[in-house]
Amino acid sequence: PALRLDLDERFGELDLRNDSDIPDVPPSTDSTPEILKRALSGLSARWKNWWIRGILTLAMISMFFLIIYLGSFMLMLLVLSIQVKCFHEIITIGYRVYHSYDLPWFRSLSWYFLLCVNYFFYGETVADYFATFVQRREQLQFLIRYHRFISFALYLAGFCMFVLSLVKKHYRLQFYMFAWTHVTLLITVTQSHLVIQNLFEGMIWFLVPISSVICNDITAYIFGFFFGRTPLIKLSPKKTWEGFIGGFFSTVVFGFIFSYFLAQHQYFVCPVEYNSETNRFVTECEPSELFRMKKYSVPPLLQAVLGWESVNMYPFQMHSIALATFASLIGPFGGFFASGFKRAFKIKDFADTIPGHGGIMDRFDCQYLMATFVHVYITSFIRGPNPSKLLKQLLILQPDQQLDVYKTLKSHLVEKGILQPSLRG
Repeated sequence: PALRLDLDERFGELDLRNDSDIPDVPPSTDSTPEILKRALSGLSARWKNWWIRGILTLAMISMFFLIIYLGSFMLMLLVLSIQVKCFHEIITIGYRVYHSYDLPWFRSLSWYFLLCVNYFFYGETVADYFATFVQRREQLQFLIRYHRFISFALYLAGFCMFVLSLVKKHYRLQFYMFAWTHVTLLITVTQSHLVIQNLFEGMIWFLVPISSVICNDITAYIFGFFFGRTPLIKLSPKKTWEGFIGGFFSTVVFGFIFSYFLAQHQYFVCPVEYNSETNRFVTECEPSELFRMKKYSVPPLLQAVLGWESVNMYPFQMHSIALATFASLIGPFGGFFASGFKRAFKIKDFADTIPGHGGIMDRFDCQYLMATFVHVYITSFIRGPNPSKLLKQLLILQPDQQLDVYKTLKSHLVEKGILQPSLRG
């Protein structure tokens, strides 16, 4: 009996609950501007939502093109802003569900961990891509040299604060929210870091994947709206097979054509590099083989249909087909995952930031899968040795280390017959 009583007491502390016991999240408010409400007041709810989504989509696309025009740095700030807003929306759901438990330091620690993880990832980016800039500033040299130790120390401080905040009878719930925060960081911060890494490879690796997801989202919605009859997945009842298939073909065609226009401009195809002399990001280079027009033979089966024996195209356009295929076939599963998450907490949208669309996370749920895929695709099939990056790292070395590298490289080139043994360095 004493053992049974002890077990009952322990389990009583765990706050065990099933899905039906999860409190409802308060419904989001309608943030549609009054001028739009009045203009569309005579339409049915279905068509009103169509026009609101359409108008706001055009507005967001226009803003996106403006930021592209402003350059790489503004795109990085945009990615960072979206990351912070997505984190805020997900953490807010947890707080709104469990705020009645008055968990100590939950939101404060969540934002602290966001700061720590961003400090770690962006510090790695600074060390990787801004080596010559860091070399000129002694204070930054200290931060970069001990960057990982500082990052770990900051995280340990947050970890200790979490342990000190544990409250009896809420242990399980507090660990649940601790895991909630870390999964949210995994979804938002790490993925946004990969987006920026892709951007440094060349703006085209940023624009084509993101635009493909946007195109698939729009065309799948249009095809589903007008032709949708067959439900695709129970998690998202409005998604249809007609929209899914129509979005796939539309996205592949769009990605192929969009890549053709972007591949013609250095601004989009050159790696983004920081010029320490002008303190600006530059996109000037000799385009790689991926962005030089080549002649390809048309397969015999297609020659009879197209009437062409060969076509001229950029090699990158072939890669765009892979990117567009992933964006339209696998990318939507990020949206399905988000739909399941929202259903678990009985909410329609993550937030009401964008009228007709929901929250920022509702618009970018597919982008996170896409960011990881593009990064893996580049490292697996595209990226080779980067002389510019290697040179920056060599310039940071001490003079005696640079001399050792020079001697080793010279000896290697002599052995290969590229340099004559009698050549004096």
